[in-house]
Amino acid sequence: MERSLPTAWYREPTIFQVEKERIFCREWVAVCREEELPSPGDSRVLDLLGESILLLRNREGHLRAFYNVCRHRGARLCPPSGAKIAPDRVKLAGGVTGGRLIVCPYHQWSYDLNGLLVAAPHLTTAAGFDKQAFSLYPIGVDTFGGFVFLHLSGGLANSGFADLPTQLGSARERLVRYPLAALRIGATKHYTVAANWKILCENYNECYHCSGVHPELCAVVPAFREAGGSNLDWNRGIPHRDGAYTFTPSGTTSRPPFPGLDADERVRHKGELLYPNLFLSLACEHVAAFILMPRGPDRTDITCHFLFASEEIDRPGFDPADAVDFWDLVNRQDWTVCEAVQEGIGARVHAHGYFSPMEDWNLDIRRYVCERIEAHLPT
Repeated sequence: MERSLPTAWYREPTIFQVEKERIFCREWVAVCREEELPSPGDSRVLDLLGESILLLRNREGHLRAFYNVCRHRGARLCPPSGAKIAPDRVKLAGGVTGGRLIVCPYHQWSYDLNGLLVAAPHLTTAAGFDKQAFSLYPIGVDTFGGFVFLHLSGGLANSGFADLPTQLGSARERLVRYPLAALRIGATKHYTVAANWKILCENYNECYHCSGVHPELCAVVPAFREAGGSNLDWNRGIPHRDGAYTFTPSGTTSRPPFPGLDADERVRHKGELLYPNLFLSLACEHVAAFILMPRGPDRTDITCHFLFASEEIDRPGFDPADAVDFWDLVNRQDWTVCEAVQEGIGARVHAHGYFSPMEDWNLDIRRYVCERIEAHLPT
């Protein structure tokens, strides 16, 4: 049997910082859905591994992203989304104002929605002051399947980093018949899991655990428990039990399948792990999308969007509970066992785990991480 990554790689803050710099600052990271910023002037402040990011739609309707820091003295331009003001503090002016400008609350330097400095009080006519030299620090933005991805390196043209299509690789072809970009959020669940993000990836990539952890799921998809979940053909999709074709308690639903799916996709389940932080679980009429946001070596926040066809969401009486409640049970089972792993590997005798033959997909996670951080670990 193959060894897992060393225990310290799941627990040590120093390793987590190397992962931030060598993985999450150098790869495209999924952050949200396009529909969450539907109109020009819409904005969100995101926390991406400790970096405050301002994501917005400019007046032309294009997505733009910037580090949430003024070029003058470094003040934060916008407060975190949903942040509450402490009782002994005051609300400051500034932020994205009128859907037109980004105004620093400190000295009122103002930027347009493309990050260009347009006003600096008492300086715009000063000799030698060049507004073009003080644009906001850019973040790379791209989309796939309705998902927004950010690249913290900023401009990619001469950076040597891969573009998003290259990073996604063959997954784009495997997903081509699913109408991901046209789907809408029908429900969302938020979770905080006391486990390292790699433990969650490893759990997602195998079904050796399914028979013991997910009895309800295995009742719908018996293949998940057969032979320890080995020999599953994810490219073709995983068959459900006779008469079942989706992830609900009954294995059926009143929602029709997405048009354009092939014969297998209409009755089988598919899954994709788009490194580093997006899980896609695809049924014939809904998609469960998991956006992982690591918060430390032992904590990961997860946003789980349930995506449905637009016409289904607009239908009177739309109720996604058959899929959402089923997934929520499966999710909570996974998070609980992942937390048990995080707790268990803290034992002083645990140096590494092992991958059984049924967990061969996990070797891909090991290779993915090792290729990016191994040469850069502290000695």
